[in-house]
Amino acid sequence: MNFGIIGSGMIAQFHAKAIEAMDGSQLRSVYSRNPKSSQALSDEYQCSGYTDLNAFLADPELDIVTIATPSGAHLEPAVAAAKAGKHVICEKPLEITTDRVDQMAEVGKKNGVTISGIFNRRFNPGLVALKKAVEQGRFGRVSLADAYIKWYRDQDYYDSGQWRGTWELDGGGALMNQSIHAIDQLLYVAGPVKSVSASTATLAHERIEVEDTAVAMLEFESGARGVIQGSTACWSKDGHSAEVQICGENGSAFLADDKFRVWEFKEEGPEDEEIRAHHMVVSGSIGIGANDPSAIDFSGHQRNFEDVVSAIQEGRSPLVDAAEARKAVALINAIYESARNGSKPVTL
Repeated sequence: MNFGIIGSGMIAQFHAKAIEAMDGSQLRSVYSRNPKSSQALSDEYQCSGYTDLNAFLADPELDIVTIATPSGAHLEPAVAAAKAGKHVICEKPLEITTDRVDQMAEVGKKNGVTISGIFNRRFNPGLVALKKAVEQGRFGRVSLADAYIKWYRDQDYYDSGQWRGTWELDGGGALMNQSIHAIDQLLYVAGPVKSVSASTATLAHERIEVEDTAVAMLEFESGARGVIQGSTACWSKDGHSAEVQICGENGSAFLADDKFRVWEFKEEGPEDEEIRAHHMVVSGSIGIGANDPSAIDFSGHQRNFEDVVSAIQEGRSPLVDAAEARKAVALINAIYESARNGSKPVTL
């Protein structure tokens, strides 16, 4: 498959590295409105660089477009790519409102192309094991399902781009930008949320419109309760892991980034020894991307991209199709609605 990237900067670099590492795929071209950015990326990866979107999309050899623009600027290039007959893999969030996500999905359907989101943490072996344990009923009745994302971003991070920390282009703060990965993981393993009440605040940063701290209380459709805590105002020397915790009458599992801090079940299974031997947190582990987003490894993106390529070739939906990518956006939008209305519960 021939890939093209729309966007520039650190996230576009992740995309380029992931594509370069894939068997049977190549980075054919990059597009950025900034000529220097387009030239720099195309020179580094020895591909074509464009500053004209129509010319970029007119390439008949281009199969898949990945989008690495600011969050609130995903819709327009995705629609243009879909109308040009290109499959689309778009960074999280797919868009910042469910209406915009739905528009992307509809255009993809009309033009017979795949619209896929990037939730690269879904492909971590730890989450795969956690999802399997839930589906096998190993927890019994799930009582609590939580996500904790206590990260840190300094003021320079928000000052580094005019779009950062704005409702229009960031779509939100600590939840929509940073915590959305763990929120997606939580929904993926624990199922849909019935209602939410929440509170948000901006406590440690200046000159941003959005929250750097949020707490939400959840009621899942299963009857389980849960909490989401998301922040970019939690300083730590090495950074805290993002955790997804599932507890039930027969077991508990706490996933910290891609490893387990807790893996305990009333009845042992044949896979438990393997998980405890190879998938447990090692003392001194550092939170992945907790303090420095550039520290995130591209291998998750690679697995995410490979799933989309396989889905296209096999004529199936990818794991993170538009409907799946929509779920975290819907919950985060509901959290913001509750917070704006004095923590009044919102039904999804």
